[in-house]
Amino acid sequence: MNNAIRTLTFVWTSGSLILSVAIVAATTALAFYSWRRSGFRASIGWLELLRVFAVVFVAVLFNQPEWVEEQRPENRPTIQVLWDDSVSMQTRDVSQSAAIQSAASQSAASQSGSSQSGSSQSGSSQSGSSQSAASQSGSAADRPLRTRRESVEGVAQATTWQSLRERFDVKIGAFGNADAAAGSDLHAPLAATLENTKNLVGVVLASDGDWNSGPAPLQAATRYRMKGIPIFTVPIGRPTRLPDVELLSLDAPTFGVSGKSVRVPFTVDSSLPREYVTTVTLKASDGSEVTKEVRVAPMSRTREWILWKPAETGDFTVTLTVPKHPDETITDNNALTAPIAIRQEKLQVLVVESYPRWEYRYLRNALSRDPGVEVSCLLFHPGLSKVGGGNKDYIAKFPEGLDELSRYDVVFLGDIGVDGGQLTAEQCRLLKGLVEFQASGLVFMPGWQGRQISLADTALAELYPVVLDPSQPEGWGSRTPGQFELTETGRRSLLTKLADTQDDNLEVWEDLPGFQWYAPVVRAKAGTEVLSVHKDVANEFGRLPLLVTRTFGAGKVLFMGTDGAWRWRKGVEDKYHYRFWGQVVRWMAYQRNMAKGETMRLYYSPDQPQVRQTVALNANVMDRGGEPLAQGEVTAKITAPSGKSEVVRLNSTGDEWGVFNGSFTAAEPGKHDVLLACRQTGATLNASFFVQGGDLERVGRPARPEVLAEIARVTRGKMVAADKTTEIVNSLANLSEQPPITRRLQLWSHPLVGGLLVLLLGAFWVGRKAVGLI
Repeated sequence: MNNAIRTLTFVWTSGSLILSVAIVAATTALAFYSWRRSGFRASIGWLELLRVFAVVFVAVLFNQPEWVEEQRPENRPTIQVLWDDSVSMQTRDVSQSAAIQSAASQSAASQSGSSQSGSSQSGSSQSGSSQSAASQSGSAADRPLRTRRESVEGVAQATTWQSLRERFDVKIGAFGNADAAAGSDLHAPLAATLENTKNLVGVVLASDGDWNSGPAPLQAATRYRMKGIPIFTVPIGRPTRLPDVELLSLDAPTFGVSGKSVRVPFTVDSSLPREYVTTVTLKASDGSEVTKEVRVAPMSRTREWILWKPAETGDFTVTLTVPKHPDETITDNNALTAPIAIRQEKLQVLVVESYPRWEYRYLRNALSRDPGVEVSCLLFHPGLSKVGGGNKDYIAKFPEGLDELSRYDVVFLGDIGVDGGQLTAEQCRLLKGLVEFQASGLVFMPGWQGRQISLADTALAELYPVVLDPSQPEGWGSRTPGQFELTETGRRSLLTKLADTQDDNLEVWEDLPGFQWYAPVVRAKAGTEVLSVHKDVANEFGRLPLLVTRTFGAGKVLFMGTDGAWRWRKGVEDKYHYRFWGQVVRWMAYQRNMAKGETMRLYYSPDQPQVRQTVALNANVMDRGGEPLAQGEVTAKITAPSGKSEVVRLNSTGDEWGVFNGSFTAAEPGKHDVLLACRQTGATLNASFFVQGGDLERVGRPARPEVLAEIARVTRGKMVAADKTTEIVNSLANLSEQPPITRRLQLWSHPLVGGLLVLLLGAFWVGRKAVGLI
């Protein structure tokens, strides 16, 4: 309830008042004269009275009358004290000495406010408190650090604000979410306080300033500024990060192949001031264990990987542990666990070539002898009537229909083109669709006959990761062998990893036998990744790219610019040659084989998403006859670790490849089970993906006093250290009550008043006609 005072006021000057009185007096005299001339007729008297009333009404409006209503709050002025109780406040980075000084100052403030009469006793008491605090702080260096939550307890105590309770209602409340995944929101408590607190005159905000969810707190601060309510902030915690070594991510792949090494990338974040070397350990649920020595960079993130070679198939979990450093203060973030499925794969590979050159022969041997690969070869033999070869690896013609072609995970195109009865434009279009819509891989391996130049006029031209020189289709040969040189991207790539360590890998590439022919490459296209260049040859675009990759649609493309990889067998037999092509095939087929059934395939990106990261879901669905399903109702039921389920409808692209797309945003960390179903075919597919836990609110993050300083500045408050809360008490004590809410109604310009004036003038005119004056 509010008390309201209502008054009628005028905005007048002496000149306007004299003029108004003069006009009214002159009008009254004129009216009396007219009435007397009429012989004091009653009707004329009433008419002249109406004239005088209208003029008086106009004279009043001329002095701008206003109806003023003042509403004064019945409630006492309120001060709200808010203190942060979020997860980040558990960080232990506040010295004991600061807490002792804060307690002493708060004790002094409460004593000075409780008794004004006994000033001498109060002064001695304060002196005693200060001496006690000084004696205790002398040994503060020997005490452990306090948490931010413990350091803010003084602000949350009622005795700290006792001296203000004579004039104000002081309310104390905590805010924050105990769930680290939910984050910390500074805007919500400030906005709620402004909305729900009557007669609010000031706010005290004690926090570390760390906010990571909700709108920016400055939005709420702006509303406080508009209402004239200051916010006094108390920063808690150090603005620098504690010494810590944190394992940020463990990006284990969704699946691996039994007997093949699995590369597990990870990221270590260090806030230590010096570089150091440590040994990380990867332990699998089957008991196997591998270690790797890692050099951790100071004050930055170190991205590394570790190799694990599973011996059996099944579902496993791998746990990576970084040993505790003697200087770090937080030790519960040095390990992460991720699931991985180990399978016995049979990847389908198609190799298409014109003549059986040496590069082709050794590539076919490498793929045929790989137990995880089933290879099909097609030789066109231009100039000969017979197509194919002489053993079971060969097929007689290019796969007919989408059902036959879509079974291949990777396709190699050698020195092949569209001339002389080789590939057709339609087959090139189908190969493009296979990569774009069904996540297959495509490897371009041109040769010295230059037949791939003719692919520039087909649909495959869009997939090519490099620009070729059409004036030199046969490429360049040399008696002196050329050498590969890895780029910075190539040094980190899985495809170019021919040794276990980075230094050994560089040495292997430097010692590989050279090549004596390379393709007529001009430059790499935009959006590609160059893994290796020619060590000696360059043009106006830089050194010539020889090993280039790109992503096209859902699939991957690789360009090999020489035909001399078979020479890598010199002196070492199959060691590097087989390893390289095995890595290429598995890298290209990885996403396509995340989850597959008889008539359905599901792949998603990224394969190890973070919490709150959107996952792109892609499915390929075949009908009962093996043809891609162009239209249909496909859904993915995703069940989170908590048991909560969400059904995602996958939309058809309406093309011939049976592609269905959707998206899902994970709200929980852990394993998510997926049930893919198609209503038209009745087929289902069970799959899963793992969401890495990424808590928004974490212990050990540095405090952000700059956020609190900005809030105080915008609201015209003040930021005060935790050991000087008496300054806040004094500032709050000097606050004046909120001024009354005033509402003004300007009668002189109100439409209803104008209408009344028109009504009076109209009545006067009608009256004159009625008495016969007009």
